Amino acid sequence: MSYSAKEVGPNRFRENIGRYFEDFVIGHIYEHRPGRTINEADNSWFTLLTMNTHPLHFDHEYAKHSEFGKPLVNSAFTLAVVAGMSVSDTSQKAVANLGWNDIKLTAPVFVGDTIYA
Repeated sequence: MSYSAKEVGPNRFRENIGRYFEDFVIGHIYEHRPGRTINEADNSWFTLLTMNTHPLHFDHEYAKHSEFGKPLVNSAFTLAVVAGMSVSDTSQKAVANLGWNDIKLTAPVFVGDTIYA
């Protein structure tokens, strides 16, 4: 997150969060902190709220026999969390979100994992 503060009065400061479009540089990578540890409720609620009924996301017995051996966090939830982590830096000053051209989910996410953007 790009963070600075502007003095608005004696001993008073207002945070200044985010970047303008012109502040982004092609080829730069922007890291967003803090991370987010995913819990069981996150995965279950998101999966059921989005009507994704695949048992790999919430049926421990089914998932035990999969290639992962345990329930897999819904990849749409992973993407939503990562997008949310970037809002204060990449969208705070924008009228609309920046576009996404190439998204790769390169590894599975499991309950208890901490993800970063």
